[in-house]
Amino acid sequence: MQREILKYLHDIRESISSIYDYLGDKRDFNVYLSNKLLRRGIERELEIIGEATNRILKLDEHIDISDSRRIVDLRNWVIHGYDRVDDIIIWGIISKDLPKLEEQVDKLIKR
Repeated sequence: MQREILKYLHDIRESISSIYDYLGDKRDFNVYLSNKLLRRGIERELEIIGEATNRILKLDEHIDISDSRRIVDLRNWVIHGYDRVDDIIIWGIISKDLPKLEEQVDKLIKR
């Protein structure tokens, strides 16, 4: 695997870890909703994940990351549609999609 791709995979992994750190063990949606700083921090990490994924796709469009295009689209939505970000959708991504992405990235890093 190219060194540059590996660097971006590590960036994704670090952002996922940061999101989990920000949320703590409880991962309570109401806490997330009531804390603007927490929401903005998580949105920033999602932007980083999307940008790193975009850069990986430019180097290897066949990388084994499911929904890679959707990840990049999320980044664009959070950045350019900041006023339309839906907290319920973001929470769903955190709850359902991040664990899957984390697993895929870990496998790619270990190759």
